[in-house]
Amino acid sequence: MSEFKNKVAFVTGGSRGMGAAISRRLAEKGANVVLTYNSSESEAYELLSFIESTGQRGLAIQADNANPEEVKNAVEKTVAEFGRIDILINNAGIFDAKPIEEFTLNDFQKTLDINVRAVFVASQLASTFMTQGGRIISIGSNLAKRALMPGLSLYSLSKAALVGFTKALARDLGSRKITVNIIHPGSTNTAMNPADGEFSDMQRSTMCIPQYAEPLDVANLVAWLSSDEAQCITGSEITIDGGTNA
Repeated sequence: MSEFKNKVAFVTGGSRGMGAAISRRLAEKGANVVLTYNSSESEAYELLSFIESTGQRGLAIQADNANPEEVKNAVEKTVAEFGRIDILINNAGIFDAKPIEEFTLNDFQKTLDINVRAVFVASQLASTFMTQGGRIISIGSNLAKRALMPGLSLYSLSKAALVGFTKALARDLGSRKITVNIIHPGSTNTAMNPADGEFSDMQRSTMCIPQYAEPLDVANLVAWLSSDEAQCITGSEITIDGGTNA
């Protein structure tokens, strides 16, 4: 419980799926946790109750990652309440898949706004409030490295952009001992992509270990990268996909 004692974690899209598992795990390890949500208010406040039940402080902030001002305001509210941010988890994202000719420029802009611009905005601002030893972790996708099927051009583009950003930001912040890494989950058992869903057997057929990850698997990796044990890991990509990209 004391591993992250007095540390402040900020998790975008932290009320559901992988974000909720990450928020819970960091609280269980002793961090105060601020989470943002867009529309899932009841889930956010249910999770907030859990965070407080661990003895940690929590805060839930409504923020649409498509709006950079709302992202900035959420970071500023966190700093006003807690004084700093030690761990930033860029988790919020959207998935849009269809043939390339069917995408509109509005589709393109929305995906880039949420999956890329919001990560830049949150990282830029939060890093100014981090002390030495801070952590920035973005949730990417194994589809940034290998497109397994048609229809992924826009999504893969957005997640691949985070790879370059991660590596460059690690250089920018290294002198302050702030690490910057990206995790690439594969098929993970969430409401968006359930392990018993219509396309789950096809996804398992691509894996070395034909088993969906659970959100907690991703959360445990996030917690480890946030710890002192990972102090020399930065600018790195770590894939957790059952060997789909092997």
